[in-house]
Amino acid sequence: MAERLAQATSPYLLQHADNPVDWWPWCAEAFEEARRRDVPVLLSVGYAACHWCHVMAHESFEDPEIAEVMNDNFVSVKVDREERPDIDAVYIQATQAMTGQAGWPMTCFLTPDGEPFHCGTYYPAAPMRGMPSFRQLLDAVISAWNERTEEVRQSAAKIVQHLEGQRAALPESNVDDETLAGAVTGLTEEFDASRGGFGDSPKFPPSMVLEFLLRHHERRGEQGTGPRAWEMAESVCTAMARGGIYDQLAGGFSRYSVDASWTVPHFEKMLYDNALLLRAYAHLARRCATDDVSCTSPGLAERVAGETADFMVRELGTAEGGFAASLDADTDGEEGLTYVWTPDQLREVLGAEDGAWAAELFGVTREGTFERGASTLRLPRDPDDAQRWDRVRAELLSARSRRPQPDRDDKVVTAWNGLAITALAEAATTMDRPDWLRAAEDAARLLVETHWRDGRLVRNSRAGTAGNAAGVLEDYGCLAEGLLQLHQAGGSRRWLVLACELLDTALELFSDEENPGAFHDTAADAESLVNRPSDPTDNASPSGAAAVTSALVTACALAEPERAQRYRAAAERSLNRAGLLAQRAPRFAGHWLAAAEAMRHGPLQVAVAGPEGPGRGKLAGAVRLHAPGGAVTVVGEPDNAEAPLLEGRGTLEGEPAAYVCRGFVCDRPVGTVEELVAALHG
Repeated sequence: MAERLAQATSPYLLQHADNPVDWWPWCAEAFEEARRRDVPVLLSVGYAACHWCHVMAHESFEDPEIAEVMNDNFVSVKVDREERPDIDAVYIQATQAMTGQAGWPMTCFLTPDGEPFHCGTYYPAAPMRGMPSFRQLLDAVISAWNERTEEVRQSAAKIVQHLEGQRAALPESNVDDETLAGAVTGLTEEFDASRGGFGDSPKFPPSMVLEFLLRHHERRGEQGTGPRAWEMAESVCTAMARGGIYDQLAGGFSRYSVDASWTVPHFEKMLYDNALLLRAYAHLARRCATDDVSCTSPGLAERVAGETADFMVRELGTAEGGFAASLDADTDGEEGLTYVWTPDQLREVLGAEDGAWAAELFGVTREGTFERGASTLRLPRDPDDAQRWDRVRAELLSARSRRPQPDRDDKVVTAWNGLAITALAEAATTMDRPDWLRAAEDAARLLVETHWRDGRLVRNSRAGTAGNAAGVLEDYGCLAEGLLQLHQAGGSRRWLVLACELLDTALELFSDEENPGAFHDTAADAESLVNRPSDPTDNASPSGAAAVTSALVTACALAEPERAQRYRAAAERSLNRAGLLAQRAPRFAGHWLAAAEAMRHGPLQVAVAGPEGPGRGKLAGAVRLHAPGGAVTVVGEPDNAEAPLLEGRGTLEGEPAAYVCRGFVCDRPVGTVEELVAALHG
C-alpha cells in the first residue's frame, strides 16, 4: 500500500493507515487516478469516535479479500467528516436524497468527476435484515459501472442537478415575538413530559433549544409562553443530568441516548455536546440562584455545570492548550466497556454494604439496563448521605480508571474549540472559576497562533501542527463568539479586534450575494465540489449561518458605533432568513432562536465602570447573576479605551456605576445593586 494516510492530521484517517485497502485522502490526484483507470471512486466518510465506523472497518476494510476487490476496481477515498464538513455535507445530502436516511459510516460511489450515483451508510459483512453485504454491494456496483457506464454517469448528473435545486436559500420571514412564542408552542407539542426531552428514541441533547427556552423565559417572565419555556428547560436538564447519558462519576455527556428515558447512551463523548451543554447548565444554575424561579432540584445544575467544565479541561484538554474533538464510543472494540457496572462489580470495589447502597442509588440491577447484565449509572435522586456519596464515587472512579480506556481523537477543531471557549468563559465569570477562564484563553491563543494564517482560518490542527483543510463558516462564527466572550470576561481589546476580523471575513467571503442575509458554508474561493453546501439547519452543533449570526448580535453590542450598526443590519438580515425554519422546525433552529431572543432584548448591554474593589465587584456580581442570556457585559476602569462599551463612561461621584442599554438606547447610570437589578429586569 502507498500509506498515503500515514501523515494525516486526522486520527480517523490514521486509524485506517494500515488497512489493506489502498486508501487515498480526498485530493485532486485521487480523482485523476480514477479518470486514468476509468473506475469509480469509493468514498468512505466517518469519524474517530464512531462505533459503527469501527465495526465496518473491522468487518470489511481489514479483510484482505474485500480490500483486493476495492483496490482492483475503485479508487478508495477516506474522509474524516469532522475535518472536512464541506465534503460530508455534500454527500450526506445525496445519501439522504437516495435512501431517506443518512449517518456514519457513509459509503458513496462517485464518478471520477465526483458525482454520486449510489450512496448508503453501514453495510455488514454478511447479508442482514434485507441489507446486502458489503461484498455484494461492491460486485453490483462493479457490474453496473462496467456494463452500463453511460447510464450510471447520466444518473449521477441528474442527482447532482436535483441536489442543486434543493440548495435554494429560505425565503425571508421575520423572527418576531409571534414567531418566538410559536416556537415554544411547537416545542410543547413534541415535548415528552414524563421522561424529558423532545420526541421518542433515540434522544439527543437539545442543547441549543435549552438556551433558547431559558432566554425566552427571561424575556417573557410569567407572561404568555414564558412559564412553559422554563418548565421544559428545567425538566430536560434534570432528566439528562440524572440519566445514563451523563457520566455520574467523572462528569460529561455522551452523544445521545438510544432509549427515550436517557438510560443507555451511545457512549462517545463529543467536545461540541459538552461545550453547548455546559453553557446551558451554567445558565440554568444562574437562574436557580435567583429568587425569580422555583427549581425542582436546587444545586443540580450548578454541580453538573462544574463537573462538565472540569471534564472538558481534564479529559479533552491537549498539551498545546486546545480541546480534543472526542472520546471514542468503544473501548477495545466493545461499546461502553469502560463505563458500565454489575452489582457484583460494585460489591467487589466497595464491599457488601456500600456496594448494595450504590446499586440501589445508581439503578444497577441483576437484569441490567445495558448488555450482558451490566447497567449504566443513573442518579434518580440526590444521595441522602453526602460524605458517603463522595467516598463511594471516588472509589468507583478510581477503580474505573484502572479499566481499559476509550481512545481520544485529539485533533483540535476550530469551531468546537470556539464553542468551548464561549462556554468556559461564561461559566468562569458566573461561577467564579478563573482556572476555566485561563483554559479558555489558552485555547484561544492556540487557535490564533496555529489556525489563523494570513487572515484565514484552517479547520483543525493536531499536536500543534495545522491541517490543510480550510475553515468553513461555522469555524468563523463559533470562534468569533468565543473571542467576544473572552473580551467580556477579561476586557482585552485584542479578542474584540480578532473577533471583528473573523466576522468581516465571513461577511465578505461566505455571504450569498444573490440572497441577502443567507450564507454559504464554504468560502467563495474554497475548493469546488459538485455543489456548494449551504445548510441553515442547527443539528448537533450550530449551523454556520446561525453561529455567525449569533456572533454578529453579540458584536453589534460591543464594537465601535459604525461597525456595530453594520453588524446589527447583517444580523437582522440573517435572522429574517431563519423565520420559516423557526416556525416549521424549532427543534432544528435552537441557535437561531437564541440569537433572536438576544436581539429582541436589545441586545442588552451592560457596562460597569469603576476602580477595582468591593463596590465594582458587587455590581459586576449582580450583572452576572441577573443579566439574561445573550446580554453583553464589560467590567473595567472608567473610560477604558480597551473596551468600546466603557469609553466615555465614568463613575457616579467617584463610586462605581453601571450603565444598562438596549438597542443603543441607555438608561441613566445606577450605583446600587438594587437599582441595577431593577434596570436589568426593566
